[in-house]
Amino acid sequence: MKMSNASDGNREVREPLVDKDMAESKPEQPWMVYLSTFVAVCGSFAFGSCAGYSSPAQAAIRNDLSLTIAEFSLFGSLLTFGAMIGAITSGPIADLIGRKGAMRVSSAFCVVGWLAIFFAKGVVALDLGRLATGYGMGAFSYVVPIFIAEIAPKTFRGALTTLNQILICTGVSVSFIIGTMVTWRVLALIGLIPCAVSILGLFCIPESPRWLAKMGRDTEFEAALRKLRGKKANISEEAAEIQDYIETLERLPKAKALDLFQRRYIRSVFIAFGLMVFQQFGGINGICFYTSSIFEQAGFPPRLGMIIYAVLQVVITALNAPIVDKAGRKPLLLVSATGLVIGCLITAVSFYLKAHDMAHKAVPVLAVVGIMVYIASFSAGMGAMPWVVMSEIFPINIKGVAGGMATLVNWFGAWAVSYTFNFLMSWSSYGTFIIYAVINALAIFFVIAVVPETKGKTLEQIQAVVNP
Repeated sequence: MKMSNASDGNREVREPLVDKDMAESKPEQPWMVYLSTFVAVCGSFAFGSCAGYSSPAQAAIRNDLSLTIAEFSLFGSLLTFGAMIGAITSGPIADLIGRKGAMRVSSAFCVVGWLAIFFAKGVVALDLGRLATGYGMGAFSYVVPIFIAEIAPKTFRGALTTLNQILICTGVSVSFIIGTMVTWRVLALIGLIPCAVSILGLFCIPESPRWLAKMGRDTEFEAALRKLRGKKANISEEAAEIQDYIETLERLPKAKALDLFQRRYIRSVFIAFGLMVFQQFGGINGICFYTSSIFEQAGFPPRLGMIIYAVLQVVITALNAPIVDKAGRKPLLLVSATGLVIGCLITAVSFYLKAHDMAHKAVPVLAVVGIMVYIASFSAGMGAMPWVVMSEIFPINIKGVAGGMATLVNWFGAWAVSYTFNFLMSWSSYGTFIIYAVINALAIFFVIAVVPETKGKTLEQIQAVVNP
């Protein structure tokens, strides 16, 4: 990428006077990049709203619609099934009709789902609505980080991509808090707001220049890149780099699912899939979905614990965003995974003491400290970084197929962990957290041995390193 900065002065002998003047002027602020990112992360907020809906609404929905525990459990689990379908189809959709088109489809599914839940008089409409919002959520989880990575300058691509996780956490937290103050039907209507903002905002922002270049729409590609970088920015170097990379990829055959296991792609697939596995099987969705139950079992006030949890994950994730492009992806992953191990072990000690009727006063304190260390650590790296790395690591010719499959792996892990959590806790509460600690310890070794640093590199430079 070529930005107008002080280094351009070194080329002033070779460049015409107009470029010299541009080089000496202040770089333009990429306001369209910021606006485009804001529109995209409205989808992330919608994602969080879907994920956080069932917890505060559980009691009211069961009472109003006379649902059994099994019926409500089905309602909750349909979210992850819908997300798996969204993950499978979102990659091909994003490749066929563009990143903006895929976000429109995702928003539309969420709107239909929320309206079905709002008007539900029985379990069928409720479940169909949950399935539809799950589909939209799964599709958003793939296309939002991909879109942001493809429009952002390399110097702060990581920070902008991290906004995806910040808005997911914010959506969950807002649902938790507002859900204690409004009815479940009103909460469903509130879920429509970020979807509406996303649909309207998509009319105001450009399509991903890299996707336009891949589709051979050269005029639109240059216009979109110009719009994102600013009228006075020199985009020739970045445009040439993207076009050269696209031309190289065009010589390759169209990617299919089995192609992901070819030798030239296997490393990027292994990195992305591995991070998704460790992110989920480290226990996050079991702990997130059943935080209230964990605190209740440990003797800590559940509502207070939930509020602390909700606020902490947003604050830590937000504080993390500015340092992503300074500290790098790999260090944040290592610090995060280490914190997850510590948080799991502290919580395991709490439940071990309770199981053996020891140190009664210490049990709730250790439980809340362990869970807070866990969620702070997850928010500091393992929550956002796998999505950031996934958005950067795949060549554009397999990005649709590979990204969709990686997102599917993530959602399968989310379902598996949330489904098995209560069974594991019934078997051994402290044993459950020891298992999660071991998985997170393995994640540390995986990051050290396999994951490359992508900080400060263009997407094309990353491909040259990962898939030489």
